[in-house]
Amino acid sequence: MSSDDFRQLLCRLGDVIRDGVIEGRKNAAASLSGVARESQADTIYEIDRISEEVITEWLAKEWPESEPVEIVMEGLDEPLCYPPGTAVRDTKWKCIIDPIDGTRGLMYDKRSAWALAGIAPQLGRETMLSDIFVAAMTEIPTTKQWRADQVSAVRGEGLLAEAVNALDGTRSALELHPSTATDFRHGFAWMTKYFPEGRTLISQLEENLWDELVGVGQEPSPIIFDDQYICTGGAFYQLIAGQDRMVGDIRPLIFACLDLEFGIVCHPYDACTALLLEEAGVTYEHPMGGFPDAPLDTTSAVTWVAYANPFLAAQARPVLQKSLTRMLGVDDL
Repeated sequence: MSSDDFRQLLCRLGDVIRDGVIEGRKNAAASLSGVARESQADTIYEIDRISEEVITEWLAKEWPESEPVEIVMEGLDEPLCYPPGTAVRDTKWKCIIDPIDGTRGLMYDKRSAWALAGIAPQLGRETMLSDIFVAAMTEIPTTKQWRADQVSAVRGEGLLAEAVNALDGTRSALELHPSTATDFRHGFAWMTKYFPEGRTLISQLEENLWDELVGVGQEPSPIIFDDQYICTGGAFYQLIAGQDRMVGDIRPLIFACLDLEFGIVCHPYDACTALLLEEAGVTYEHPMGGFPDAPLDTTSAVTWVAYANPFLAAQARPVLQKSLTRMLGVDDL
């Protein structure tokens, strides 16, 4: 199979997840916001169970027998292999999936979620996010939406995007471009602080960052806007679509500083479509520099920041690094 064959395969998987969730929530007898179970990585809600069932059925029927794969997925504490019965040692590929990134927003019908998937050559436990060479993200819309976008890429070949009519399945090409702004004024830029834990310190760091970059309280109207999309996939999309100029997730650093044992941070399955940012031209990195790498598992923490373009990165990077070093009291993060 070619790299583009794999891209199309992950897009079809995303289509199946999207359609399965749309259909499943129509027939759901129980509340989709109910807790189904707790995994090592996150809370699994009733809506997540719909997507898990769809995925396992589709993989068993549709994954090519000639391309044995290990599946790493949120909600699974143990990996699965396809075709069924294949041993991990006999797989050629490792595919990491987040069936519904943004469960909390979707289960209350507030905001779209995203099905995320990336695939890398099988290198055992040494398989890393940086090894992913194909990725796709598929929008799972709210009940009032008719359009659901899909974004995919093969490394080095640029971004592909389509707008999908969720009512009839028709598709049309979609042009997405990150912001070309050369400063942060009058734009959206934010750090994830979805939950109460660590929020105060993250907000203090943000205020210091913006005070140094643009000045806080010096104008009658705010000039930096905050709009948290409660999932990594959604944050990535807003950067790719030119809606946000900077997004970062530094919760692992903050929790370590505060000595908090808190597992709900960005995990590799959340960040498995970072390739799409790179192919779109977004600057994606660890806050202190370098690629924010991690094994393809369900428990490792991923700390990252993304700037819509190199101009914005050059402005904010040194200020953010100085602020992190000063506030967290360490020189090497």
